[in-house]
Amino acid sequence: MASENQGAAQNSTLTPSQLVRTEAAALEALARRLDEPNGSMAEPFRRAIELVVRCGEGGGRIVVTGMGKSGIIAQKIAATLSSTGSPALFLHPAEAIHGDLGMLMPGDVVVALSASGETEEILRLLATLKRKGDALISFCCNLDSTLARASDVALDVSVEREACGMNLAPTASTTAMLALGDALAVAVSLRKGFRPEDFADLHPGGKLGKKLALVRELMHSGGAIPAVSPTTAMTEVIYEMSRKKLGLTTVQEDGRLLGVISDGDLRRLLERKGGAALEMSAGEAMNPHPRTISASELAARALAVLEAQKITSLIVVGTEQQVEGVLHLHDLWGMELI
Repeated sequence: MASENQGAAQNSTLTPSQLVRTEAAALEALARRLDEPNGSMAEPFRRAIELVVRCGEGGGRIVVTGMGKSGIIAQKIAATLSSTGSPALFLHPAEAIHGDLGMLMPGDVVVALSASGETEEILRLLATLKRKGDALISFCCNLDSTLARASDVALDVSVEREACGMNLAPTASTTAMLALGDALAVAVSLRKGFRPEDFADLHPGGKLGKKLALVRELMHSGGAIPAVSPTTAMTEVIYEMSRKKLGLTTVQEDGRLLGVISDGDLRRLLERKGGAALEMSAGEAMNPHPRTISASELAARALAVLEAQKITSLIVVGTEQQVEGVLHLHDLWGMELI
């Protein structure tokens, strides 16, 4: 007993960086167990992926449950699964035994988090889960526990020690659970062919939503598109550019893009030709090779093109070069490149 107390006292003097390294070591150990081909968790993890993928194909959901700190991690895992294309929900085990088990539907997969594998509230759900026939995946530190033995797949999140002076508070173990849940969610999304466009549909708000938005959602369209014909006089070109406030105008014929005239083009033309530039038509003054983009491209891709070409606008065109919109750099402010 004295040696145990002495060890706890020594561990309580660990620096913050040492405590963080304790958690990092737990993640390294988890990664080794997952490593192909000899990792002890490689095959169980593959089976877990298969269960979750089949669940989605059959119209089921992933129900994630856990008590206490594990419950908080379970909520985050459910959120990550949902945001990567696998419908999931959190089920509080204490509430479940008082009626919330009605959330479970045939074909669901339950993911239960319990470091000990003996959490009373979760064990009380086992009989119902077995009766319903729902598949059970568990995250446990003890694969000999009641929960692990009752599971269709038990995944080992054991740690050498918690990042806690007394080796008691769930720290390293919950970090391992969180990382494993993220790994499962991402692996399933890759198996399902989840695309950036799908991610964008599920994240319409804030900076992330803007980064993943499509060009068509941000472009100026309809009457906001500056447009002149090839025969338009330069004075009218300047008026159209000023009126639409995008720093350019498209030159179109029957709705098809012929070229553009930008503020920069106009300045360079005046430098070369002086007042004679004002006697030219739009067709004579235009740049016949403007940069274009499809409306179905991601906004982040448009930003990359603008920055690489050092320009401020892209013309959005269809397959037949018909003008669909104009995307300006200002429309993309606040975004970060993926």
